[in-house]
Amino acid sequence: MNDVSLTTLDFLYAPSADVAADVAWFTDVLGAELVFAIESGGTRVAMLRLGTDAPCVLVTDHLPDDRPILLYRVASLADASERLGERGWTPDRTVDLPMGSSTTFHAPGGLRLAIYESRRPFVIDSMAGQRDF
Repeated sequence: MNDVSLTTLDFLYAPSADVAADVAWFTDVLGAELVFAIESGGTRVAMLRLGTDAPCVLVTDHLPDDRPILLYRVASLADASERLGERGWTPDRTVDLPMGSSTTFHAPGGLRLAIYESRRPFVIDSMAGQRDF
């Protein structure tokens, strides 16, 4: 059996109707660390760190519905896509994220997932500390 090699669940990409309010709640109530809060082109995205070994939470107002996306890192987006395709996987769309390209897809029951190749991991570090809102 071909190994797809999803290496780690790096991010939980979560929709929000009010990103600033969610950021305040995560930091004030849960004690999350705010890594960045960026506003660009009318879109808000904030990265929050909860715990030491947990994936970061990306809270945003631009997702099309109320379902979060589980974002898994892969060594090669092309290789993982090919192996998943051999198993009957159907990609939704490929988008460019700050840290690299990703492809979204969903499970039969509606759970949304994505795989991404970390080509620019330094980008997250360069955004750290940015507070647009």
